Amino acid sequence: MTDALDAISLQNIRRCREELGDAIVRTPVLQWRGEQAKGLIAEGMDVWLKLEPFQFTGTFKARGALNCVRKLSEEQKRHGITAVSAGNHAVAAAFAARETEVSAKVVMIKTANIARIERARSYGAEIVFADDGPTAFRLVDEIATSEGRAKIHPFEGPNTLQGAGTLGLEFGEQVGGLDAVIIAIGGGGLCGGSAAAIKQLQPLCKVYGVEPEGANSMQRSFEAGEPITLQAVKTIADSLAPPMALPYSFAACRRYVDDVVTVSDNQIRDAMRVLFEDLKLALEPAAAAATAALLGPLRERLIGQKVGVVVCGSIIDIDTFAGHLHLAGQ
Repeated sequence: MTDALDAISLQNIRRCREELGDAIVRTPVLQWRGEQAKGLIAEGMDVWLKLEPFQFTGTFKARGALNCVRKLSEEQKRHGITAVSAGNHAVAAAFAARETEVSAKVVMIKTANIARIERARSYGAEIVFADDGPTAFRLVDEIATSEGRAKIHPFEGPNTLQGAGTLGLEFGEQVGGLDAVIIAIGGGGLCGGSAAAIKQLQPLCKVYGVEPEGANSMQRSFEAGEPITLQAVKTIADSLAPPMALPYSFAACRRYVDDVVTVSDNQIRDAMRVLFEDLKLALEPAAAAATAALLGPLRERLIGQKVGVVVCGSIIDIDTFAGHLHLAGQ
């Protein structure tokens, strides 16, 4: 696996970013100086947010999906792509297909947020709905086999992590002298890829992964020393709810991530409220998880430090967002 991780060397991540060019936004960073922040973050902490909601599609997922589709052979492109997702990856795969002029058939769980369904359709994807996760994964395999479509994985594999690594590359170049960076973990593609870039740019910077308490497959995998699968997941952060860690993203996280912590759904909702009140960011739960860790389990560890927080993106409808804010603080 060590040789396989060469794909996320700093040189290769830089090359990937150059190849993606203007098809991907170099998203902004913001120093957090709001009134809410003053009373909540640890004393002397200097916080910088990397804002992926301003990415094409609304999340970081566009980076890895586009990198994967661009690297398909011409024969594979002729057959099109498929993907399975709770929503954000389906949107990113649809976007990548449109950008490369290939067809996309994506499988989404029927309870996916309506904003994600509509955005995937807006990029021209054909959508197949599944009742639940296991059914969705079975359907995407059937589509790949019967139609010859290439499967674009949401978080596993060198090309996916290389694309995600471009976020870490940008962040490390935009903000120097970071003591720590906090990154949410779903399957680990974002965290593994971004951590690889950050650690190679700023070797003294610590990287902390964050998972929901009810979907902590990477934390348990760290404890077990190998990728594990959870029997069940339960969290409002559906974008962070893959029930398993997989070998490549696990290896990248093990190599470049210093620790993994968990946050509760209530902590996530509270972070959503703070970010909205202070910065007017309307975020889905997954995008607030890193901030929840900043204000919660990592607060005392980071006193007096310069900290980067990855706001990984947001595709959410107004009613769902308002419902979470209504429950914040309860």
